[in-house]
Amino acid sequence: MPIVVSGIRIGLEDAESVAIEKAIRKLSVDRLNIKDAYVLKQSLDARHKENISFVNTVAIELYKGESEAVNQASDPFVSYKPRFELELKKGIKKPQSNIIIAGFGPAGMFAGLLLAQNGYAPIIVERGAPVDERVEAVEAFWKNGILDEQSNVQFGEGGAGTFSDGKLTTRISDGCCDYVLRALVQHGAPQQILKKAKPHIGTDKLRGVVKSIREDILTHGGKVLFHSKLENLNVCDGQIKSVIVNGQEIETQDLVLAIGHSARDTFEMLMEKDVFIEPKAFSVGARVEQRQEVINQGLYGNLAGHPSLPVGEYQLSHRKGGRCVYTFCMCPGGTVVPSSSEPNAVVTNGMSEFARDQQNANSALVVSVDQNDYGKTAKDAILFQQRLERLAFDLAGGDYSAPGATVNSFLEKQMGIRLNTVKPSYSLGIKEVDFNQIFPRHIMDMMCDGLRLFNKKLVGFATDDAVLTGVETRTSSPIRITRTEDFMSLNIKGLYPCGEGAGYAGGIISAAVDGVKIARKIISKYAPK
Repeated sequence: MPIVVSGIRIGLEDAESVAIEKAIRKLSVDRLNIKDAYVLKQSLDARHKENISFVNTVAIELYKGESEAVNQASDPFVSYKPRFELELKKGIKKPQSNIIIAGFGPAGMFAGLLLAQNGYAPIIVERGAPVDERVEAVEAFWKNGILDEQSNVQFGEGGAGTFSDGKLTTRISDGCCDYVLRALVQHGAPQQILKKAKPHIGTDKLRGVVKSIREDILTHGGKVLFHSKLENLNVCDGQIKSVIVNGQEIETQDLVLAIGHSARDTFEMLMEKDVFIEPKAFSVGARVEQRQEVINQGLYGNLAGHPSLPVGEYQLSHRKGGRCVYTFCMCPGGTVVPSSSEPNAVVTNGMSEFARDQQNANSALVVSVDQNDYGKTAKDAILFQQRLERLAFDLAGGDYSAPGATVNSFLEKQMGIRLNTVKPSYSLGIKEVDFNQIFPRHIMDMMCDGLRLFNKKLVGFATDDAVLTGVETRTSSPIRITRTEDFMSLNIKGLYPCGEGAGYAGGIISAAVDGVKIARKIISKYAPK
């Protein structure tokens, strides 16, 4: 149960031990009473380029008298933080059938892990392939444009996050985040994710982590069935009774629906079964790609290249008239990747490996959209996404090349790719396309506003030869499978909408936390098998 001392600032040349020493002096306790002291979190403050520093939160554990030491310090930056432990209250009712989890992305994976480790032997069905086989399918698409509709960047072991930066930042404040991070480290993620304010794993390391979690689930009696698609539900008197997977019926009274944000055929099946689904806001736009060294210079000034500084990353936003333009899923030292999951459609995403050592930076430059843009129903929201993706495919030549433009042409609202220092990384090639033929005018106007304004905030963000590659449409789920406070569907008992696809998460950590919470709810209902 450590004492937490926050706001400890150190220079770029200082070791972590300097922060620890400053925190001990600030607490003013007998050093013989100190059991342990370590940096809990570290963030970079680069707001003033002439005075860049690290800001640390230090944990200090005493043998005795921790609460008294905090009171004596009488400092707003000194607090007592109990270590989060995941509490489980197990039910006494014996389950009458299998607990099924549909989807093996972060939400389904962590729901399955917690259930398996506590003796509930879940069956996890995943439409895509195990990660090694999935990597082969994805690389075949990136190299040759051969799309596997079931195993791709969106579907397969690990979910869409497996082919991303493995970013673990989240806006939610929940003790379960600590549980998820510790579990990731136990399964091979770098130890540093426990300390960094903006932790990331990298897609190369994340693949090993998801395999390790799968093995843990199997060791504890769970099952993971790949190439196994959820095809239908059987519902009687408002209660789920069974599911159809690959034509086979499996009895269940508890289905965790962790299908991800791109399972449009499953969304359609759920609508046909009258599951309550509503549209939600999401965002659309394109990937913008700059030279990483230009971003570093814009962020760090003359200190760019300092060995203590991380690869530069940014997060920018601007709101105008109820609409927002912002950067999303920024990938330092990364690449823009083809991310389609349906034929005859172009989707882009960004990816970085752990080293973040490629020559370009990239991020989504996206604009928020809602029912005023696409219509009133969940189906309308999905069709809006699809129209943009199919337009992008057709306008770029129908071979999974992507629409492209350099910033100078885009701002002039003309076709044109005038390359100089930025070399596009999208592996299937980009074609000159007039983005006005893809996006409505108000979206184009907001993207142009974003480019101009963000370049003032971060010089180099929108150089003339920075490249825009479209389209980015899978920022979040376009629908919400609405649920009650007990995590069940509004109108079907035993159906647990979960994670990003259900509209209740926005990234790896928040999706994993949602899976943990639903698993904990199911555990409270039943005794272990």
